[in-house]
Amino acid sequence: MPSSDSDPASSDAKTAPTVSHPPTSDSDLAGPGQFVADQRTKHPGSIHLVDASAADQPYADSDAKLKRCQEILDYEFNDQSLLKAALTHASGAANRLSSNERLEFLGDAVLGMTVCQWLFEEYPEYSEGDLTKIKSAVVSRRACGRTATQLGLDECLIVGRGVTRNRSYPRSLVSDVFESVIAALYLDGGAEIVRDRLKQWLAEEVRLAVDTQGSGNHKSVLQQYAQRELSSTPVYKLIRESGPDHRKTFLIGAVVDQRAFPPAWGNNKKDAEQRAAANALAELHQQPIPHRCEELNDTASDNKTASP
Repeated sequence: MPSSDSDPASSDAKTAPTVSHPPTSDSDLAGPGQFVADQRTKHPGSIHLVDASAADQPYADSDAKLKRCQEILDYEFNDQSLLKAALTHASGAANRLSSNERLEFLGDAVLGMTVCQWLFEEYPEYSEGDLTKIKSAVVSRRACGRTATQLGLDECLIVGRGVTRNRSYPRSLVSDVFESVIAALYLDGGAEIVRDRLKQWLAEEVRLAVDTQGSGNHKSVLQQYAQRELSSTPVYKLIRESGPDHRKTFLIGAVVDQRAFPPAWGNNKKDAEQRAAANALAELHQQPIPHRCEELNDTASDNKTASP
């Protein structure tokens, strides 16, 4: 949530997010006041904001944005003022209390509780530690911003002109409105409505988090993923072993459909295969590699030194 206590209505300069890395050209991101449907396909991560001065755009006025948002949510609000508050960024509000910040506060808690219950019920075999890691990934700012942009909630944001003058926008704008909209849904429609929508919107985020953050049995997760998504079964290849017989370490890599993934060291073959599977899952999902070859290479060197 924004930390500044200044009145957003006092000046556009105070409310407009700073841009530290502007795009190199106007085509990198949708520009101010634009709504171009095909750009969402061409630039699937870009944020589209429209302010009230863009009278020729489809969702320029707040009433049109409320209507569009309800179409996205597949839900008609009984209290339209609640939705309007949820969509109103501080830059477009008369004062801070009429912006979406209070709803964002509530929505953060509702989102966390709903996802926790979902994971608790769906993954009874996972430990508290695994569930915590999965939940953290699913409700992260990045995941919320990505989901909100995919839904099109960015186009529904009610913002001040100072925001739309920028050529790029912080993802916090859309991750925050995702939480405030969840709070509005909760207050207007109840927990069941929220649970139903989140299970639709976040299904892919949960699947990704389970594959990369979940159970320590990475071999099992990789096999399920490879068979489901790649129609292939992983194999594990011993690349090198090091150290004396009583303290050997093994370097093993996973191969899926003839694609070799970063190998990993282990104190035994089983441990090395689990680490190799974790590396493969991370690379498949474009995540940082958790087990670099150097990680246990020092152990191998120590073993060599210790050998008679």
